[in-house]
Amino acid sequence: MAGSKGSKYYNIFLDFSIKLDHKERGNILNAYKFDLLKQIQESGSLKAAADKLGVSYRKAWGNVEEVEQALGFKLLNRSRGGALGGATCLTEDGAQLISAYDKLKTDFNQAIHVMTRDFFHAINKAPNE
Repeated sequence: MAGSKGSKYYNIFLDFSIKLDHKERGNILNAYKFDLLKQIQESGSLKAAADKLGVSYRKAWGNVEEVEQALGFKLLNRSRGGALGGATCLTEDGAQLISAYDKLKTDFNQAIHVMTRDFFHAINKAPNE
């Protein structure tokens, strides 16, 4: 929260997101797509990741293909289903991307926390302080 209870900014929050934009294509990786890749990494399944995020398999598949096309390299290794079911895992490039994103997000959150605290402290000060 942005201030102590009763302050004029009490119910105001700072919101931000991290995304990757392509020079010509615009946004290619946003928080949802990073979450999708992270869920695939954790579950080993595109279907399980889609279910957890509440999207259709088709939408999740399309999102991954869209990102792969924009980046120019594969993010997933896929094996078809069968009696034992299929499997999906991140490629080395995909795992490296998610690892770097996780670190960036952690570092960014720590820095933003300090800046947000300072910002809201400044706007919550009495006018003549």
